[in-house]
Amino acid sequence: MTHAMLAMLTAAAIAPGSKAPQFTLESSTGKKVSLSDFKGRTVVLAFFVKAFTGG
Repeated sequence: MTHAMLAMLTAAAIAPGSKAPQFTLESSTGKKVSLSDFKGRTVVLAFFVKAFTGG
């Protein structure tokens, strides 16, 4: 997670069950992936402590 993403999530408290704000992140293969790439599909966002990601 980038510092910008963390700042955005911290600044705007998102209530459980509400829609996530638009964002773009880099995948593990270096490709840019946006939430809007999955429009019309169910998306589950899961955030893990860095200790569990190998990063």
